[in-house]
Amino acid sequence: MYTEKVMDHFEHPRNVGEIENASGIGTVGNAKCGDIMRIYLDIDENQIIQDVKFKTFGCGAAVATSSMATELVKGKNIREALSVTNKAVMEALDGLPPVKVHCSLLAEEAIHAALWDYAQKNGITIEGLEKPKSDIHEEEEEIERY
Repeated sequence: MYTEKVMDHFEHPRNVGEIENASGIGTVGNAKCGDIMRIYLDIDENQIIQDVKFKTFGCGAAVATSSMATELVKGKNIREALSVTNKAVMEALDGLPPVKVHCSLLAEEAIHAALWDYAQKNGITIEGLEKPKSDIHEEEEEIERY
């Protein structure tokens, strides 16, 4: 069963769309379930995320986690955005069913992928940011074991 917040973000997603000439774009997917998530960041000269948009192909939980993830990073600096975890996304949505946890992993990884793209385009290193995975299927299997 989905929480009211999950349903709200699914039925009324925030920040849907694309950003032309985005500072960073991150695309990740999950080959196992077929979800694909793309996040666009507009980052200013002070490394503050001025705008964020997403496009997601997937289930209602994938749309809801994308929507919530964009809300959590908008207005934040890149360090704060990097610290947004899948757990933070799930908590902000008041939880997800266990079979939908992978959607929150997609959201976290899409943010990281967009930050990685931003760093690459600007020739900078963001401490703590590792090269993102394009498919979170392997990571999901690791989590399911615990």
